[in-house]
Amino acid sequence: MNRRTLVLDGLADSLIELRDEHPLRVAIDGITASGKTTLADELAAAIAERGTSVIRIRMDDFHHRRAHRYRQGKDSARGYYEDAYDFDALNRRVLEPLGPNGNLRFSRRIIDLMSDIPVDEPTERAERDSILIADGSFMQRRHRASWDAVIYVNTSFHEALRRGIDRDAEQFGGEAEARRKYAERYHAAARMYIAEVNPEQVADFVVDNDELAAPRLHRSSA
Repeated sequence: MNRRTLVLDGLADSLIELRDEHPLRVAIDGITASGKTTLADELAAAIAERGTSVIRIRMDDFHHRRAHRYRQGKDSARGYYEDAYDFDALNRRVLEPLGPNGNLRFSRRIIDLMSDIPVDEPTERAERDSILIADGSFMQRRHRASWDAVIYVNTSFHEALRRGIDRDAEQFGGEAEARRKYAERYHAAARMYIAEVNPEQVADFVVDNDELAAPRLHRSSA
């Protein structure tokens, strides 16, 4: 069994043990292009393989609308940090319903990101013993108490930049523009978050993820 599978199995078993009287609400946090979504998808699969119901939420589906996201400027790092994601809507429509005394009815998304059109879909009902896995940036900035467990994906800026350029160069119009976007907006915002929140220290679990095939899992020292 390879190290990545061992890490995923360890996380899945730990989270299943943490379940209480309501769905366990788990955030996957980390800087842009750290590997959050990949880890979240793999972890959700590992939990499901153990017979536990999984709710998968992506913060891409809880963005603010474009005019709000870019109100401080399209390249603004602070604008990305403060205005990109609607954490209040996430708390109201997902975390509170799945929390203590919640009604278990949650929304999977509030916006179609590509079209910038809000969506108002019927809510779904969660199983009481299910586990929510939600991934995104800045996950501990607001409503930290609403998360039952936070996993911080610890990837160096150097490695995340390399992955981000590989992933986003075509979308951004070339490698040079992708590098600039990461330096001036995405990773500059991440540095603000790290300075303000110290997310690695306040998370419950940390996954060192520079080596995708050989991540390391440890609990936060907080």
